[in-house]
Amino acid sequence: MAIKPADNESFYREVDEELRRDQMRTLWERYGKLAILAVVLILAAIAGVIWWKNQQQVKAGKQGQELLAAFDDVAQGKKSAAGPRFDALAKSDSPGYRAAGLLTKADLAIEANNLDAAAALFQQVSRDESLDQNYRDLALIRLTHVQFDKLAPQAVVDRLKGFAVAGHPWFGSAGEMVAISYLKLNKPNEAGKIFAALAKDKKVPDSLRSRATQMAGSLGIDAVEDSAATQEAKQ
Repeated sequence: MAIKPADNESFYREVDEELRRDQMRTLWERYGKLAILAVVLILAAIAGVIWWKNQQQVKAGKQGQELLAAFDDVAQGKKSAAGPRFDALAKSDSPGYRAAGLLTKADLAIEANNLDAAAALFQQVSRDESLDQNYRDLALIRLTHVQFDKLAPQAVVDRLKGFAVAGHPWFGSAGEMVAISYLKLNKPNEAGKIFAALAKDKKVPDSLRSRATQMAGSLGIDAVEDSAATQEAKQ
């Protein structure tokens, strides 16, 4: 008996569905376990990342508490208690806390008149490429300040001349050391320019501006009048 077109379509659809079921069954038998394993591995990786981030946050929170506790100890004069806290922070795998620990240890060494230890710590920070450049710059400035009396004037100029520029964040500290070094090198003109710029820079601490004004004046540069003239020109 002939099969009608409608019956043909129904028959072909059933055959096609059966073939697809057979193919899916075969694929599952071959690759089903691998697929499950892949899903498990993906979920495990996601869970691992979430756990790691959570652990980092917890660890950072604990280190933050340790840093505050260490500063509290120092403020209360309990430097012996603060020491181990800063020692631990100085070994932290978190760059910010490591820098804070090392820099504070260096300042405490200065207070204890252990300049060699302070210099070693500042040098460690200045050479640590994993730290933010701001930390490294601060450490280099502080290192130069600690070593200033022992360094050759030209060495100070070479090290800090990039900072001794008006508008630079470290212009105050670096500028004064570079200017004094120029005087030692018998270069009063270069020194006078920096002192005059320091005297006019309102971002520089008042005590330093006052010294710079006096030094500029002793070199024949009236930084006070120059500053007043500049202010009038702006108005």
